[in-house]
Amino acid sequence: MINNSKKPIAIELETIVEYLKKNLQYKEIYHKILYQQIINRKAEEINLTVTPEDIQSEADNHRCEKKLEKASDTYAWLENEMITADDWELGIREKLLRQKLKKHLFAKETEKAFAQNKLNFDQVVLYQIIVPYKKLAWEIFYQIEEEELSFYQAAHLYDIDDKRRYHCGYEGTIPRWSITPEFASRIFAAKALEVILPFQTEQGYHILMVEEFIPAKLTPKIYEEILEKMFTEWLTSELNYLLHNNSGEQALVNEPENASPPDKSI
Repeated sequence: MINNSKKPIAIELETIVEYLKKNLQYKEIYHKILYQQIINRKAEEINLTVTPEDIQSEADNHRCEKKLEKASDTYAWLENEMITADDWELGIREKLLRQKLKKHLFAKETEKAFAQNKLNFDQVVLYQIIVPYKKLAWEIFYQIEEEELSFYQAAHLYDIDDKRRYHCGYEGTIPRWSITPEFASRIFAAKALEVILPFQTEQGYHILMVEEFIPAKLTPKIYEEILEKMFTEWLTSELNYLLHNNSGEQALVNEPENASPPDKSI
């Protein structure tokens, strides 16, 4: 991609667009550009800005993560990424503007949304065994019930999935909203460490056990997930409105008149 003189090989814009189309990536990039246009215009409308200090702080964090201790390290990294300092600063500005707009629009709604859907954020530490045959599933179930072997041992011996077998049936800490009704009805009717009766799906015969039930709590991670979901839904709605009104092409070329230039402090 880069020749011996460290200069990028020139590629025509049409070649890039053609590549994106051939690899079915054009629509995704097109929409991402429109999303940023929507963010820029909304931020301008409500006088939301990103300060040079904001950009500098984020750049410093990025340098720390990349272990870019000296200015020369940063310039070498920028050259390797085939971008200028201005490109980098503009990218940081857009990232921070997105974060600020997201919080401005929906931060006050997040706790309310959590309270209204609290049950969906209950979690379980779930273990599972899947085997191909009904008879085997019931034999395993009875062996566990009679304490001839533990659930973990059975998973390690019999599960059809290599990864789950290696982890003795461990599926992870799973939120209620991501569990299908067929599974949820069984899981949340059980008690902790109770082995759930085998049942069949297209994957095979399942034996489940919940090691722990974790009541819903508005943790920073869940707060951010709700906030991001609300913002993404808003962006999608705004994008659909643009496309429906055939203004998507216009949005691609018209930046807000007073869009902030890149800060030179980095």
